[in-house]
Amino acid sequence: MELAYYSDYAVRLVNTEEPARGKDSLTSIDSVRDLFGVNQQAARRATDADVTRFRSVRARLRAVFEAADAGDETLSVDLLNSLLLEFPVSPQISGHDFRDDDGRPLWHMHLADHPSNATAGFAAIAAMGLAFHLTEYGVDRLGLCEAPPCRNAYLDTSTNRSRRYCSDRCATRANVAAYRARKRLEADRSEKTSLAAETAQRSSASGER
Repeated sequence: MELAYYSDYAVRLVNTEEPARGKDSLTSIDSVRDLFGVNQQAARRATDADVTRFRSVRARLRAVFEAADAGDETLSVDLLNSLLLEFPVSPQISGHDFRDDDGRPLWHMHLADHPSNATAGFAAIAAMGLAFHLTEYGVDRLGLCEAPPCRNAYLDTSTNRSRRYCSDRCATRANVAAYRARKRLEADRSEKTSLAAETAQRSSASGER
C-alpha cells in the first residue's frame, strides 16, 4: 500500500464538516469510528473524549487545505509540519496475506496505529499521508471545492492539475449555475440593445418631423 493512500484519511475527516452550510456529522463515537473504515481495531479505541479531539484535528487539517487553496505554500507546509511533530507515526514493513509467484509476502510500508488514543492514531496517519501526497505531487494538489457553498476538501490527481470541484455533483451544479448566469447576461444585453435601438429610432423619427 502506498503511503500517499493515507492522505484520504485527512480528506474524510475535513469533510465531516460543511461550515458554510452549518453542518457537522462528527457528533458521536460512532461517527468517529466510521472514519477508520476497515481499521476496526483502531476504531474500537474511540471514546467520548475523541469527538472533541477529532474536531480539533479537523480544524487544523482544514487550515492546511485553506492555505494551499489560497496559494500560501509555506503556511500550508508549516501547519502540516506542526501536526507531524505532535502526532508522530510508527512505520512498519507489512506483508499481509498476499503472496507473489514464489510464495513470498509482498512487502510494503505501512503506518502503524498510534497506541495512545484513537485521535492520535488517526491524526498521525492522516498527517503523514497528506505529507506524502504534498511532497509527491505538490501543494497545489490540495484544494477546496469551488462550488459554493460546498468547500469540501479534495486531492487533485488529474494529469493537468485542472480539478476544481470535490465531486461530479458539484462540478455539474457549478456548470449549470454558470450556464444560467451566461443566459441571464445575454438576455440583459439583448434587452438593452433592443431598448437602445427603439430609443434611437424614436429620436430619428422625431428629428424628421
